[in-house]
Amino acid sequence: MSQTVSPREISPATARLADCVIRAGAIYSMAEGRKVYRAVALRDEWIVAVSEDPHGLDGLVTADTRVVDDAGLTIIPAFDDTHNHFILAAADLSLVQPDQAHSIAELVELIRQRAANTPAGEWIRTSTSWDESNLAEKRLPTAAELDQATQEHPVWVPRGGHVGIANSLALHLAGITRDTPDPQHGTIKHLPDGTPSGELYSGPAMSLVSSLIPPPPFEQQVQGLQQACQVYNAVGIGTVRDPIVTRDQLLVYQALWERGGLTVRSRPMFQIAQGTVAEQIADIASLGVRSGFGDDLLKIWGLKTLMDGGPAAAALDQPYADNPHYSGNPFWKTDNLVEVANFAVRRGWRIGIHAIGDRAIRTVFDAYEQVTNDNPGLKPGTLVIEHAFLADAAQRARAIRLGVGITVQHPLLYAQGAALVAKWGRERASQILPIGAWVKEGAQVSAGSDSPPSAYDPLLSVWGMVTRGTNQVGIQGAEYAIDRYTAIELYTAASAQLHWESQRRGTIHPRRLADLVAYRTDSITCPVDQLLGLRPVFTMVGGRAVYDLESMFSKQS
Repeated sequence: MSQTVSPREISPATARLADCVIRAGAIYSMAEGRKVYRAVALRDEWIVAVSEDPHGLDGLVTADTRVVDDAGLTIIPAFDDTHNHFILAAADLSLVQPDQAHSIAELVELIRQRAANTPAGEWIRTSTSWDESNLAEKRLPTAAELDQATQEHPVWVPRGGHVGIANSLALHLAGITRDTPDPQHGTIKHLPDGTPSGELYSGPAMSLVSSLIPPPPFEQQVQGLQQACQVYNAVGIGTVRDPIVTRDQLLVYQALWERGGLTVRSRPMFQIAQGTVAEQIADIASLGVRSGFGDDLLKIWGLKTLMDGGPAAAALDQPYADNPHYSGNPFWKTDNLVEVANFAVRRGWRIGIHAIGDRAIRTVFDAYEQVTNDNPGLKPGTLVIEHAFLADAAQRARAIRLGVGITVQHPLLYAQGAALVAKWGRERASQILPIGAWVKEGAQVSAGSDSPPSAYDPLLSVWGMVTRGTNQVGIQGAEYAIDRYTAIELYTAASAQLHWESQRRGTIHPRRLADLVAYRTDSITCPVDQLLGLRPVFTMVGGRAVYDLESMFSKQS
């Protein structure tokens, strides 16, 4: 009988033994040389023992121990999405859902239906989780088209975090006319006659409209976050790292945490304020906390900023394929970023920077290299690049040498592949997210979704990292594919490493928090396309079944 229990892990002094023992067909550890177990024992929040023999932990079973004996189960650590706009996803649940539309006319009809039940003058907003490639027209709607839904309500239709469309009333309320200049690092798109089209690109332009929209009532926000927890738990997510959380939104997190309803471990990031360097430093100083404040459920990760925008506003070395006169521009001057980052890391902050274009990535590394030189002994992973779409071998080597963490999100390529091919060209599109190279070369890389706008289902992301498939333009960059186990590892053990929490969770191992997800199909060995429809049987966070499809943990043991 082979097992990994040792006297240091279970001893007579811990005589309460196990609250729960689960026997399964396969329990993938994501640790210890890819060990596969058949039994795991839990006590309180923790994994206390594992065994390769399904009955190897029977000595820990008492009359009070719940035993789940099911050889049809496959268990892996719960997923940890290292780039997921969770608080925005929670808000999206109550909004108009453009992903239900297959044409601009259908989208307009969805907005019209919402407007019919909304008092005149109130804002109509849509979810950010959609992409125009799913519409028959393969383009964004215009303000005039949105006006067909209602002219009595301002309408705001954001698509992801880098583009939004406003109807005419919303443009009027924002003071946007044909004469309004583009804000710095933002674009107001115009029709041939000079009229604003309604499309606003990048945060500075989008905020002209979005800043006018009042937030929902606080209690509604808390309830939305609790609903989002349930939705995420149902696909096996146990942890998220939430880039860009405001101070008021952190209060929403705290309220749900206080009520015991936060069932997704959350790692919020504050956005570095816009303004002068002095204003940015003052804002960071005013936060009054630093990275790592909190507990296992709710803990502040760090700060977030952006070096470029989305596919239409990326900072590239070479011009866009669909616009030979444009290559985008970095949002920061290197010296300014170094000054702000030096102040932040010396106060104990970690920093993540959005960068997708090759020029943006190189600019971030230029700043990070100076920050690393200015702060000898800086802990690896203090500085992180989010997305890193176009990272060539030279920049990958810099990341490894400097100890910079990298977060990757294949669902972005899956959903936006058609737009990326059109705007960047097929050659560059095939080089996006070189995950296989990151792994092979030894980078600190972890996986996520960037939901919204992209899908939050971890298995879609795993499928994409294995196949390099996209929604509409086929396989992109097949040479950067990775194996299934590694893909799940990037979403579990590697994610815990990004959080500096490897000694507490991320693997199925004694003395780790019991965050588990179980399936009726072996997610490691099944045909890869089966991952796209696979759903958990249960999800555990801290030994608690937060999702239990078959009521395994509500039945009498």
